[in-house]
Amino acid sequence: MRRLFWRSVMIVSVVVLAAVALGRIANPPTTAYMFGEARRLGGVEQQWVPMTGIAAVMVRSVVAAEDANFCQHWGFDVAAIRLAIAEGSNRGASTLTQQTVKNVYLWHGRNYIRKALEAGMTPLVEAMWPKRRILEVYLNVAEFDEGVFGVHAAAQHYFGVGADALGAQQAAQLAAVLPSPKTRSASRPGNSLKKRAAQIRSGAETIKADGRADCFES
Repeated sequence: MRRLFWRSVMIVSVVVLAAVALGRIANPPTTAYMFGEARRLGGVEQQWVPMTGIAAVMVRSVVAAEDANFCQHWGFDVAAIRLAIAEGSNRGASTLTQQTVKNVYLWHGRNYIRKALEAGMTPLVEAMWPKRRILEVYLNVAEFDEGVFGVHAAAQHYFGVGADALGAQQAAQLAAVLPSPKTRSASRPGNSLKKRAAQIRSGAETIKADGRADCFES
């Protein structure tokens, strides 16, 4: 029984390592969540674009909104986690790397098994993927509205432009919908979203100026 257990652990480890290594160079054709939404809705909007096809201000806006210290951590933002625990909330504690792992390799929902797998895979992704690749994958699989996945589809859906043509305000409004994409609209922002977008736009300018965008822009 013990031998079977360790053999199973070894097989799982090899599969996980292979999947993460492949993800460095191969774009995921879909995700578990995207597949489920496609079945539920009868299809989804998504078109993969490389980082060179995404406006730099869009990338900075997402980092400013979701993980301002992205260039400074190894997958877990310890300071954000401590703050979230102190406030009794998990808001802001999940890094972009963790979200990418969850979106690409795992499933949504609050589940201890998923969280354990996420915790184990996040350092692997950080070790095997460049920071720029993590953002490229995240921006292409993130949900921006019901059935709208990836920044290119979102830019077309909300503003009628490609991901490379997004302006600073449009990018900030897109980033602002990410915490709750099914209940917020980037093209018809309410007062709270406008306020959040202004904060994100300022944050995007700040991380460019202080060097916190260097790991994915250099």
